[in-house]
Amino acid sequence: MRLRLLTAAALTGVLALTGCGGGEQLVEEEPTSAASGSAPEGDAPGAVVPSDLASLVDEYNKSAPPVTDASAEAPPETVKLGADVGWPQCPEGVGIPEKQGQGQPMPDADSEFVIIGLTNSPSFTRNPCIEEQVAWAQERDLWIGAYSVVSFPRQEEIEEYGGTGPWDGSSDLGALRNVGYAAARYNAATLRKLRLDVPLVWIDVEPVPKFDWSEDKAANAAVIVGMARGYRETGYRIGAYSLPSMWSAIAGDLRLYAPEWRPAGDRGQGEAESRCGEGWSFQGGNAVLVQWVEDGRDHNVPCPGVELEPERWFFRY
Repeated sequence: MRLRLLTAAALTGVLALTGCGGGEQLVEEEPTSAASGSAPEGDAPGAVVPSDLASLVDEYNKSAPPVTDASAEAPPETVKLGADVGWPQCPEGVGIPEKQGQGQPMPDADSEFVIIGLTNSPSFTRNPCIEEQVAWAQERDLWIGAYSVVSFPRQEEIEEYGGTGPWDGSSDLGALRNVGYAAARYNAATLRKLRLDVPLVWIDVEPVPKFDWSEDKAANAAVIVGMARGYRETGYRIGAYSLPSMWSAIAGDLRLYAPEWRPAGDRGQGEAESRCGEGWSFQGGNAVLVQWVEDGRDHNVPCPGVELEPERWFFRY
């Protein structure tokens, strides 16, 4: 089939910085408010959770993890400092032509967890150094998480995957959802091959230079919805990495009510933690993690008041 929607490189009003998701991260000047509450019904992919995905958005994904009860006899283990890595930490010259490794440094020695990128930035690509990065984390007995960038499909991907999946691929939006679904299953296969039994995958929604999103926000949202369902149906909970300006420019008012991981670029830990407030919510979920860039590394901490129990978010060999 040939999709009637065309891609375009038109995302404005944002500032490009370095960070998670493959070397490009956008950070906005001011926070914007986002809707919150129970997942609404309906099937408007640019506005709300589609009805065929709503059953997969459970109460757990609507809430941040609770603060540990101080009166408990044996408080659960928690982690307080981590990092994320992906294809930019690969050696120079490694990776797809558009996204070559940059030789960026691996996390500091005091990291307790690391979130590893599954993709070489766009969908249907594999982080070319993921085996080495997983082994690096395993050797240090770190907790390991996973994230994947999602991108708008190219025509050949629509033709290959659009007609197969849980949606009717004869419509444009159905085909795009099927492609997103297939991209999640592609990444799930990477996790299974590595025996990396993470409980959750973060979906990274941001502009992907050279793999531009469509100008049609409903079309973009359909791809994201497909990926969310693909992960949930292969056994993974979902989280979302983005910011209000990025999310709204790409997916409009789509709400998944998933836990949120929010970046602050090179503005420091204090600025990052300030983004845990409701004003920075971009798809209706509560903030769990924040990220900032310092000394060429992506640093991550739980939001203030969040007791991050690692087994709920990460895996350790």
